[in-house]
Amino acid sequence: MSATLRWLRKQLPGIVAVLVMVSMYLVSFRPTASEAETSEVANSYGFAAKSIAMPSGYEQQEIRKVNQEYQHIDGWISSVGAGIAMNDLDGDGLDNDLCITDPRIDKVVVTSTPGAGVGRYDEFALDPAPLPMNHAMAPMGCAPGDFNEDGRMDLLVYYWGRTPIVFLAKDGQSGPEGDTVLSAATYRPTELLPHGGTDTYDGPLWNTNAVAISDFDGDGHADIFIGNYFPDGPVLDHTVYGGVEMNRSLSNAANGGEGHFFRWSAPPADQDGAAEYEWVKDVLPPAISKGWVLGAGATDVDGDLLPELYLANDHGPDAMLHNRSQPGKIVLEPVYGPKSPLVPKSKRVGVDSFKGMGVDFGDLDRDGLYDMFVSNITTSFGIQESSYQFMAKADDTRELRDKLSDGLAPWIDESTDYDTAWGGWCWDVKLDDFNNDGNLEIAQANGFVKGEHNRWPQLQELATANDLVLEHPQWWPNIGENDDVAGSQRLNFFAPDGDRFVNVSRELGLDVPVPTRGIATGDADGDGLLDLAVARQWDQPVFYQNTGDAEAEYLSLDLTHDAGFAEEDAGLAGGSLVQGSPVVDAQVEVTTPDGRTLINRVDGGSGHSGKRSTDVHIGLGDVSGAVDVRITWRDRDGTVREQELELSPGRHALRLGAQVKER
Repeated sequence: MSATLRWLRKQLPGIVAVLVMVSMYLVSFRPTASEAETSEVANSYGFAAKSIAMPSGYEQQEIRKVNQEYQHIDGWISSVGAGIAMNDLDGDGLDNDLCITDPRIDKVVVTSTPGAGVGRYDEFALDPAPLPMNHAMAPMGCAPGDFNEDGRMDLLVYYWGRTPIVFLAKDGQSGPEGDTVLSAATYRPTELLPHGGTDTYDGPLWNTNAVAISDFDGDGHADIFIGNYFPDGPVLDHTVYGGVEMNRSLSNAANGGEGHFFRWSAPPADQDGAAEYEWVKDVLPPAISKGWVLGAGATDVDGDLLPELYLANDHGPDAMLHNRSQPGKIVLEPVYGPKSPLVPKSKRVGVDSFKGMGVDFGDLDRDGLYDMFVSNITTSFGIQESSYQFMAKADDTRELRDKLSDGLAPWIDESTDYDTAWGGWCWDVKLDDFNNDGNLEIAQANGFVKGEHNRWPQLQELATANDLVLEHPQWWPNIGENDDVAGSQRLNFFAPDGDRFVNVSRELGLDVPVPTRGIATGDADGDGLLDLAVARQWDQPVFYQNTGDAEAEYLSLDLTHDAGFAEEDAGLAGGSLVQGSPVVDAQVEVTTPDGRTLINRVDGGSGHSGKRSTDVHIGLGDVSGAVDVRITWRDRDGTVREQELELSPGRHALRLGAQVKER
C-alpha cells in the first residue's frame, strides 16, 4: 500500500465527518432574500414613528436600586419592566389610549396615542394611594380589562415587590366643553389579593412578569393568571442583603416564583363596583408552577371555548396546558410535543431547554388552526438558540382536541423553514395582519441591555458553568450600569414572502438600535390599519402609525357582553365611560368568497409586557361585498353560543348575549 493510500485511510474518519457536515449544510441551507426582494416585500407596508406624550416632573433613573446581593448584576436585574397596552379606555370607540409602565420613572402612565384626537385629556400617572407602597416596588406591566363587569375598562397593574393592583374605572371627569376626560381621579385602586396592610404593605413579595386574562373555567367571566419570575423576596430592596436567589439551571430551572390563578366570583351586594376574585391554589404541578415565567398566552385552540395556556419560561422548559376545566374548577393539564429522532428535545413543546421570553397565537399558514410563536435568545457568537414557530399538525380542531386529550401537543417547530428562527435576544411578539391581505406578520421585540462594555464573553462563561452554582448570585459575572449585552439589536418585523418570512424592519424604519420589550397593537385612528406601540427598556416608548396601503378590506369587531349593557351607557354620552365588557375568548371565523378561512379571537391579555386591543381584527384582502362570519362565545351564564352572520367589510360593534345584536 502506497504512502498516499495509507494517509487517506488514516484520515478517512475526518474526511467522512467533513463530507457529512457539508452535505447537511447544503440540505438545510436556504438562501437569504436579496436586498431587492426584501424591498419589494416591504412595499405594501408603511409606518411613521411618532413620539408619545409622557408626564413631566418625575425624577428619572437610569438603573434600578436592587437587593445588595444583586448589586454586581444590577444591570441584569434592571433589564425588564417596560410595558405597553393599547385599548379604548375613554369609550370613544377607538383604540387610541395607552397604558405604559416606564422604568425610568417607575410609574404607570395613561396617555393618548399620537395623531388625531390628541388633547382629549392630559397624560397622567396612576395613583395607587391609599394602598401601601414602598421603595422596593416597581410596576412591570399593565393589562386593560373589565374586572368588575360594569362596562368600563379597568387596568390591572402587576409589580415586583407586591401583589397586583386593579385600578377600577369610574365615570370620567367633566372637560372644559362638557365632554368626559380621563384623569388619575378616574381610577380607584383596589387589591387583587386583599391583605391586612394599610399604612405598611404586609402582603406577599411577588415578582410578576406576565399575566394572562381569560375565562379559564368556562363560566362566562374572565379569570386571571399571574406569572412570577423571581421567587418571592425583596429583589428591589437595596437596604437589605439576601433573601433572594437566582435560577438553579440555565435550561431546567424550577425554583422561580410560583404561578397563581384568580377565578372571578360575584362581588357581595354591599360592595358596589368591587372586583372579586377567588385565589385558586395548586392548579399547576410544582415543576411548572415555579418556572421562571416571562410570557403567557391563552387561546382556545381546540374549539371548545376553554382557553389553553402557554407559559414561556426563562431558564427551563416552557409549558403548554390543555384546558379540561368546568365552571368553578380550573383544570389545566400539561401536554408535550411528539418524539422524533429528527427533532431534538430542545425543539419539542413542553420539554424544550431554551429561554422563553414571549408567546403569541395566530394562524400563520391559514389552515384554520392556531399556530404558536415563541421568542427565545438567538445571537451568533453569543447564545445561539432559536425562536419557535410551532405549526399545528392536525386536520381540524376535533383531531387537535383528541390529540391534546391524549397528552400530545401536535405542533412542530418550523422556524428554520420559514426563516424566523434567528432574530436576536427576543421578547414580546405579536402576530397580526398589518396590511389586511389576509396573512399575518410577526412583530418581535429585541435586545437586552445597552451600554459601552461588551459582556458577551462573561455571559458565555456563565452558560458553561456548573448548574450547582447558578442559584447563588455571587457566582454571576458583573453586569451593571453601562455594560452591554445585545444592546443594539433592533425590533424585528417579519413579513410573509411565499413559503418564508423576510425581516423588513430596516426598510420600514423600525430598526432603531435600542432594546425593546412590550408590543401593543390596535387601530388607533379607525382607518382599518393596525398601528404598533412599542415599550423600550430605559428609553422613550414609541408609536408607529400605520401608513401603509389602505385599499385591502378588513373586518374589525368590537364584541361586548349584552348582559348589564344599558342603551344610555353607550360611549361618552352623558359623562359615562361605559363602552361594554369585552367577550374575552370569543372566536371569529370568516369565510371569504374565494374560500379562504380566516380566524381570530378576543385576546383578553397575552404576551410578555405588551397587550393588544380587545377588538378582533381580520384582514380580508381583495374582496367585494359581504363575507360569511361565524362567532362563537360564552354568555354570562357560561352557555356556549354560536351565530352565523353576513357582515360587510369595515368596523362593527356587536353585543353578544343569547344572540348577536348590532350596537
